[in-house]
Amino acid sequence: MTQPLHTIADWQAAYAGGAEPNTLLTALLARLDAADTAWIHRCTPEQLAAQLAALPPRGPATPLWGVPLAVKDNIDVAGMPTTAACPAFTFQPEHSATAVQRLQAAGAIVVGKTNLDQFATGLVGTRSPYGEVPNTFDARFVSGGSSSGSASVVARGLVPLALGTDTAGSGRVPAGLNNLVGLKPTPGSVPMRGVLPACRTLDVVSVFALTVADAALAWSIFEGAEADEPRFNVAAPRPPWLGGTRPALRLGVPHESGCDAALGWPAAFEQAQARAAELGAELVPLDFAPLFELARLLYDGPWVAERLSVVDTLLASNPAALDPTVASIIGKGLGVDAVAAFRGRYRLETLRVQLQTLWQQVDALLVPTAPTCPTRAAVAAEPVLRNSELGRYTNFVNLLGWSALALPSCMPAGASPLPFGVTLIAPGGADAALVDFGLRWETAARLPLGAHLRDAYAADRAVQALPRAEPTLLLAVVGAHLQGLPLHGQLLERGARLHARTQTTARYRLHALPGSVPPKPGLARTPDGEPGHAIAVEVYELPQATIGSLLELIPPPLGLGNVELADGRWVKGFICEGAALRGAPDISHHGGWRAFVASTSGATA
Repeated sequence: MTQPLHTIADWQAAYAGGAEPNTLLTALLARLDAADTAWIHRCTPEQLAAQLAALPPRGPATPLWGVPLAVKDNIDVAGMPTTAACPAFTFQPEHSATAVQRLQAAGAIVVGKTNLDQFATGLVGTRSPYGEVPNTFDARFVSGGSSSGSASVVARGLVPLALGTDTAGSGRVPAGLNNLVGLKPTPGSVPMRGVLPACRTLDVVSVFALTVADAALAWSIFEGAEADEPRFNVAAPRPPWLGGTRPALRLGVPHESGCDAALGWPAAFEQAQARAAELGAELVPLDFAPLFELARLLYDGPWVAERLSVVDTLLASNPAALDPTVASIIGKGLGVDAVAAFRGRYRLETLRVQLQTLWQQVDALLVPTAPTCPTRAAVAAEPVLRNSELGRYTNFVNLLGWSALALPSCMPAGASPLPFGVTLIAPGGADAALVDFGLRWETAARLPLGAHLRDAYAADRAVQALPRAEPTLLLAVVGAHLQGLPLHGQLLERGARLHARTQTTARYRLHALPGSVPPKPGLARTPDGEPGHAIAVEVYELPQATIGSLLELIPPPLGLGNVELADGRWVKGFICEGAALRGAPDISHHGGWRAFVASTSGATA
């Protein structure tokens, strides 16, 4: 019997072993249950044949060759209906959404459109005439929404990837409640053409996957808004790591998590914080009240009118076509006038300015993805209240233009059948940095994939591509910029992170420069044929944009040049003018500046 295919690596290995897309995908479609409420539309044999006929050649440019993809049914796929979970709204798009087109160009095959809270209005996964989507661990509980179907089909191993959308947490809450990775990009960083908006100024396409590596690969393929596409949030990419401006990564956590004790989630969040500390993070308790105030603007402020702008004609002509709860929420937009809209925007901008100081205290936030998971019966009894509880840590993120990554965390001890997830939140443009931390997080967590599919293999977590990040440069330092020495702060101020502790090739000499303050060495490469030494260096990665300000601080006779490392790589590094080395003591035999300082001062090396 063939092994089930769960991750992208599984599918790639199957094709490398000689399997054919038509065989595997036809079998997959045959397994999709017509009664499965996670699907609104399942790919027909004719639609599969059309996609296979257009499948590009297999090669480096098509890492998703033959890999099945599910798409939330508010994202257009040519040849398949778009319903937004409202039969009366259904239309047939002529073109696929840009994000879908880019994934298909990389070889992905869309096998179906997934269920959602109608018009992406909800975090529960129960507001759909196509049926409620149950939690994949216990059907008594909600799956989370609005991207409920996308999360469900990935968690159950039907497809390795699914697209969702995220306005208020729809790409994160279902991930947290189903033991998945939910990558929510920075608003404005992904193409939104062909996506039916909930709030056009806030929405992003999100990715559900079983591993961070799979989510990162998919996102790297479709990232980048189209040149002629209006964008309402624009944040430049940041360096591909969190922190760097302090000796340790600082993660802000809520003073009180508000997690559901009946599910064992307070202890689960404590366990998550302990894991973060083991990964080198310093935890900083914060007052989240300003964030919660801002979050209330999304449904209690003028942004509900933005939802109305999508369905106002349908609501006016055929209100019965809408789910009653969805209609009541969107209908509040009728009471929002232009004055209220501007006042809401003014309040948002005031809070945004106040919250900028947050990033002076911490590098990112670590929060429960959702503080609870209600039963479907509880949601039926109190649909708005139970829904709002799920958005406690998600509603404010897109309003501020921030990035986020939902991660599986643990299976709580005790009677709870549900997984617990956490979300990392960072400034806009920090998507690659969140992925970098997420890769280390999931390795430390060592959880089974999805809804008890299997343990992860090394191949599942092998990184194939990363999101776009700010360009960086490797810099070798040899003296006073070493960690713990007087000028190291100049690197921290520029957001540097340690890349490696290593040596130069044995072609260098190190000299102690007389009279330098603070004391510094000079590094020089020996001429061909002359003996040299391997000198200890620390290699740091810095954003390229900060190099100019560092150059201004380098006094003569030092400068930046090229340094050859022991592994043969050349990187930028501190070097010294040859004239300054005449008469300067040669300390090369110590093997490095730190050893020389220790030998002369008695300090610990």
